[in-house]
Amino acid sequence: MTTGVRRRMGVEERRQQLIGVALELFSHRSPDEVSIDEIAAAAGISRPLVYHYFPGKQSLYEAALRRAADELAGRFVEPREGPLGARLLRVMGRFFDFVDEHGPGFSALMRGGPAAGSSNANAMIDEVRQAAYEQILAHLDVDAAAPPARLAMVVRSWVSLAESTALIWLDGRVIPRAELELQLVHDFAALAAVSAAYDDEMAGILLRIVAAEPEDGPFGELVARLVALGPGLERVPSQRPPTP
Repeated sequence: MTTGVRRRMGVEERRQQLIGVALELFSHRSPDEVSIDEIAAAAGISRPLVYHYFPGKQSLYEAALRRAADELAGRFVEPREGPLGARLLRVMGRFFDFVDEHGPGFSALMRGGPAAGSSNANAMIDEVRQAAYEQILAHLDVDAAAPPARLAMVVRSWVSLAESTALIWLDGRVIPRAELELQLVHDFAALAAVSAAYDDEMAGILLRIVAAEPEDGPFGELVARLVALGPGLERVPSQRPPTP
């Protein structure tokens, strides 16, 4: 029988270990419910040693948040090849993978955990949203520095919708995840279509997107679903005010 010898970690290696341990704990329970003692025990070190690397739970939470934010932003990175609908569906799959893996932590982050009110935490959350926004514009071949106003509104609204949908889904996971991922891709198309009805530039962008979409892709499926509703929609009375 041999006795194992615990290897001494360097400063940065220990910091990264503590961040990883904290992120794992925050992923399964709200950060408010996780104590420094639990983090120390999970890392196999003493409570005072945790404070040697981090002044308190707030700073450790923000370090874990930084790692999570970088990982979440990375989920929106997708090769710019193939139809947009398929690309967005893959992005939503990776996004919900993250939400699934880090449920309580994701919820606490977006709804306000121990870092609520922290400018650092809020800035990191905004960075994730901005990264997602810029990635989607890049897939549309649009300069993120000067996008059309209506397109910017559509993309930011969609990023916010994906975030709120994920939070609602976490409360009970009533709707199958795969359905929500597809629905969010359809939501993007719907937001773009409504905006296109009001703006010629958006109409041109939408037509360019649709022209590259196969019939069996996510956007093609949305069109098929809407066509199937056609007879029912024709029976809906018009809400347009009468012309004087």
